Amino acid sequence: MREEVVVAPRPLVAPAGTPTGISAAEDGGEPGEITFDEARYPARPRRLRPAAQLETRRRRAPHRRTADGTNPAYVAWLVQQSMLADAEGLSRQLSGSPAMWRNPYARPNARRAVSTASVWFTAYPISLITREGESFLASVADERLWSAFEQIGIDGIHTGPVKKAGGITGWEETPSVDGHFDRISTQIDPLFGTEDEFRAVCEVADAHGGSVIDDIVPGHTGKGADFRLAEMGHGDYPGVYHMVEIPREDWHLLPDVPEGRDAVNLDAITEARLADAGYIIGALQRVIFYAPGVKETNWSATAEVTGVDGQVRRWVYLHYFKQGQPSINWLDPTFAGMRLVIGDALHSLAELGTSALRLDANGFLGVEKSAEGAPAWSEGHPLSEAANHVIASTVRKVGGFTFQELNLGIEDIRDTGRVGADLSYDFVNRPAYQHALVTGDTEFLRLTLNTSLEVGVDPASLVHGMQNHDELTYELVHWATAHTHDEYPFRGRPTTGAELAEAVRADLLRGITGEASDYNHVFTTNGIACTTASVIAASRGHRTLDSIGDDDVEMIRRAHLLLAMFNAWQPGVFALSGWDLVGALPVPIEQVAALTDTGDTRWVERGAHDLLDVDPQATHSASGMPRARVLYGSLPEQLRDEASFASRLKGLLALRAKHGIATATQVDVPAVAHPGMLVMVHRLDGGDPNRSAGLQVTVLNFTGETIEGTVRSEHFEPRMAVLDARDDGEIGWVDDLRSFSVWLSPYSGLFLTLKDPGAPEDDLRRSGAHR
Repeated sequence: MREEVVVAPRPLVAPAGTPTGISAAEDGGEPGEITFDEARYPARPRRLRPAAQLETRRRRAPHRRTADGTNPAYVAWLVQQSMLADAEGLSRQLSGSPAMWRNPYARPNARRAVSTASVWFTAYPISLITREGESFLASVADERLWSAFEQIGIDGIHTGPVKKAGGITGWEETPSVDGHFDRISTQIDPLFGTEDEFRAVCEVADAHGGSVIDDIVPGHTGKGADFRLAEMGHGDYPGVYHMVEIPREDWHLLPDVPEGRDAVNLDAITEARLADAGYIIGALQRVIFYAPGVKETNWSATAEVTGVDGQVRRWVYLHYFKQGQPSINWLDPTFAGMRLVIGDALHSLAELGTSALRLDANGFLGVEKSAEGAPAWSEGHPLSEAANHVIASTVRKVGGFTFQELNLGIEDIRDTGRVGADLSYDFVNRPAYQHALVTGDTEFLRLTLNTSLEVGVDPASLVHGMQNHDELTYELVHWATAHTHDEYPFRGRPTTGAELAEAVRADLLRGITGEASDYNHVFTTNGIACTTASVIAASRGHRTLDSIGDDDVEMIRRAHLLLAMFNAWQPGVFALSGWDLVGALPVPIEQVAALTDTGDTRWVERGAHDLLDVDPQATHSASGMPRARVLYGSLPEQLRDEASFASRLKGLLALRAKHGIATATQVDVPAVAHPGMLVMVHRLDGGDPNRSAGLQVTVLNFTGETIEGTVRSEHFEPRMAVLDARDDGEIGWVDDLRSFSVWLSPYSGLFLTLKDPGAPEDDLRRSGAHR
């Protein structure tokens, strides 16, 4: 990437042979509880978005001379670009300010966060089609878009990563190797817009009752100025990373770095030798994105680097993810890594004016040597909890909230949620609801929901998302690691966690890839590249995308709305993407071959889409993503049609809002009369167990057939009237067995409320059954 604003379509990877940059492949781009708050802060605003208040640092143009540690101008230029230097400037502006004492911060408060914004649009900047010459940020500040969001019931936008990412080689910036999750600066990438445009998004969102959510990445950076300064041994910069200088006399232990590369991944033998020599802690619990010959371990060795003292060094550094994403060291004596991350967070909150931050890859912040012969402790480490507490508390202290994407066991999500982020992405029930759709059987989904309740994860603390940029990752860590030998009832027999994970993975692979469909692709060992619409299409027997005709769209739309009901008709945040809103299908893999040739097939699911029909003729986004085929059309078009996906979504979200389901309490996920049925029972109490409240029941049919069955729960009382919330029409009574019968058409759902016999309507409303 370059400094100038690019308005023409731009490739997502550096062209082959670019002399001043490195491609994704070259940089290791592998396959991919009155409360304390209320007592002490009664006047705390409902809105959590602070005003933009910090100054922007200005950058000087560099002198184009030698690009190594012997050139003071180059070193000074790198320092100007660095996130650590920015963090120090931003932090000083807030230190000693009364603003740092206005908000409670010790404990997470999921329901307060949910009340701020409970339905989120999750953007993916490089995939949004904009007007010619218009930036992504300008496009999502469009009044027409926010008017459409307000009509549908969307009150938050997660922008996705829009700050500069990738790396620096010499004087040149190089492309992102992981969809802009390899951040190298607090500056907005000119590809996506400007800081003023970001602030405009916040202002327009606020005018429409909405909030803006940004990202920080506490676990790693890209290979930007901070990493290059670390390689040169400059100041505190080596303390930012998990990196170890290898003395020259032991360079023979290191692999050679090919010409044109800046590092090479260690194989397992070299990793073991360096561990035996006492330099590194060796193998970790797992190798994320493992790929033979590309990423066989979590360690890489740098080439020779000339430092600021003239000394030539070689380093070995840790990267949980790709080689271009060096891991941050949260317990270095300089605390440089912590300073960098907190500075980035303060920039988004206090300078840009966002309401909240997503913590990406925040479960991998602690690593520690284990017993001889055992892998290093790298997941669920107490340091991760401590670091997350620091980050989340800092964000709350300045008036915001956080949510985390923590793809670990359910206990890890629970434990970090007790002290850290206010909300967690729902890795508990994904991909369980997609598995239910593919198999027409909700057994595994009921198991995940009930296990979550038993472990102590409140659904109101979760962000229940549909398609995102990682769709569909298996997310079976709970079963396949810590609970691998525990037994669970599944398909009529005791099944170990390992067997359960393998069975679910096999069902998904068999049901939506390979012979089942040629458009959903396996993504290494981590998941399946697909869209929500293409999962549905494959589950309905469409072998190719060309086989999906106009007559097939209605059943795909019904199933898509069913999945929206599951995610929206339970406590917590409901999140959906642009791909969901327009019904996008994957792009043919040959159209993104330059991005998938290292095995990262997820690019097929990230097709360009036009929410407002601003450029119907565009074949690509400004970032170069090819346009995806969509089944539902643009938002203006859909909102003119009562039968469209967006219009029907508007109806189901209106029920969610009217009855306060977002802050309710899930009390039961009972057994069902038909394998394709799912029942969730909620107490409409706003999270207050001492409050008199009514019950709401979500009943869903995950099959393409009409089904009948009985809904039963110990939380029901005999003689309760069962009302369909769409029109408050009475559809039955709870019998003496605490049950009632329902009939469901294919891929449909019921939003039911229960009324005590003889209860006046006003009492019912006060109980929480109506809002």
